Amino acid sequence: MKSRSDQKPKLDRRSFIKNSTFAAGALATGAFAGGSVKANSLSQNLPDLKSFRRSNSPTTFRHACMTLPYRFFPLERALTGIKSAGYEYIAWGTQHREEDGENHAVMPEDASPEKAAELGRRCRDHGLEPVKMFSTVYPDHDNAIEVLTNRIRQAEAAGIEYVLSFGHTQGGDPEVWIEKFKQLGPIAADHNVTLVMKQHGGETTGTGEALARIIQEVDHPNVWMSYDAGNVFWYLEVDPIPDIQTCADLIRAFCMKDGRLWPQKTTGGPGYGEIDHYRLFAPVAFTGRTITLAYENIYPVFSGQPENPEQVDRYARNAREYMENLIAGLQSVMAEDED
Repeated sequence: MKSRSDQKPKLDRRSFIKNSTFAAGALATGAFAGGSVKANSLSQNLPDLKSFRRSNSPTTFRHACMTLPYRFFPLERALTGIKSAGYEYIAWGTQHREEDGENHAVMPEDASPEKAAELGRRCRDHGLEPVKMFSTVYPDHDNAIEVLTNRIRQAEAAGIEYVLSFGHTQGGDPEVWIEKFKQLGPIAADHNVTLVMKQHGGETTGTGEALARIIQEVDHPNVWMSYDAGNVFWYLEVDPIPDIQTCADLIRAFCMKDGRLWPQKTTGGPGYGEIDHYRLFAPVAFTGRTITLAYENIYPVFSGQPENPEQVDRYARNAREYMENLIAGLQSVMAEDED
C-alpha cells in the first residue's frame, strides 16, 4: 500500500491550540445550555469563512459507503449495491445476515491477515477500494492491544488505511486510552496503517474536544480522529458545530450520520437531521489533505428498516450525492471568499 506519510504531519500542539481558540470561546460562552443543544438552538455566531482555511488547497474528500447499512442482507449484495450507488470506496461494517439467515462477521477479530487480503481482493473485483474497517473492541478492554494489533495486520493485508476505534457509550478512561494508543501507534506505523478514534458517548470520550486531548497526549503520526457528529448529537445532545472546531486539525476521516431531537429523537442519514453540514464541514473544507467520509447511517428518519436492498441502494446514492453537492458548493463559496 502506498505510503501516506505526507498526509500525516507531526502534531504541533501550539498550532492546534491556536486554531482551537475560537472553538474554546464558543463553548465557554454557552452556545448550548447545560452542555445540551435543543432543536432551535444550534450555533448562530460563527467567524467568517477565511478563518476556517487551514490551507490554500481544498480538501479532497473520498466517499466510502460502509457495508453496515446493508447489514440485514448478505455481504455480497452490499458490495454490488455500493458499487451500483456510484461509490469507488468501501468501509467494512461488522456483520451481515447471510443466505443461511444467520449473522456472520465481516472480518472476525482473530481472522488471519490472509483472510483480510482475500476480502480486499473481493472488494476490488467489484471496483471498490477498501479504506476503513471497525476494530470491534473498546480501547479499555483487557485484550484491546491484542485485538487492535491483529486488526492492524488485517488492514495492512487488505490494503486498508484506517482502523476505527471507539469507546463504550458510558465513556472510557482517557489515561488508559493514552497508554494503549501510545503502544499501538508504532505498531500501526510499522504496518503503514492509521488508527482513528471516533465519539461514541460518555463525556470522557464522547466529544471531539475530549478525544483531542487524548490524541494530543498520544502525539503519534498514526493516531488521529474520525469525527462522528451524529454520535456527538445523539449520545450527549451536544452541538457538534462548536465541538468540531476544537479538533478540526486532528480529523482524517468522518463517520457520516445525522441526528434530530424533534419531533422525536433519532438518528439518520446526512441531511435528514438537524446538523448543519455546511457549518460542520467548513473547518475541514480547505486542509490540503485527503479526508475519508464513511457513510454509516444513510436511512431517512422515521422510515423504519428497509424492506429490500434496492431501497438501501437508493439511500446510499442519495447520501453520497447530497454530500458531494454540499461540499462542492461550500468549497466554491470559500474559494470566492478568499478571492
